[in-house]
Amino acid sequence: MPLSEQEQRLLDEMERSLYQNDAEFVASVARAQQGRRSYTWLVAGVVVALAGIAVLVLGVVFQQPLIGILGFVVMFGGVLLALGSPRKPLAAGSGSKSSRKRSGSGSGFMSRMNDRWDRRQGGNS
Repeated sequence: MPLSEQEQRLLDEMERSLYQNDAEFVASVARAQQGRRSYTWLVAGVVVALAGIAVLVLGVVFQQPLIGILGFVVMFGGVLLALGSPRKPLAAGSGSKSSRKRSGSGSGFMSRMNDRWDRRQGGNS
């Protein structure tokens, strides 16, 4: 369901405000996304795991334990590939500084958001 024109304008205003007022937050979110898993590795792992299941079933159907064991090993490797895929590298030390800085501020973020809300409500009345 698409947004109405008023909702789209409000969303754009909120986005601009976020980029202007919370540059540190935007930068920390961008750094966190750099460490996300690659979907290419996830898809490759699923495909390998499915191939391993197929080989395992073939080993059972033809009553060949070695083929079944090989299928299990391939399936297990595919699961490991999907779940333990390499991550994109993070900048060294980026997470520790920001988490220390944030933990010291306590409820600073919420108080800033409340202040902004009060200013907007006061300006519109």
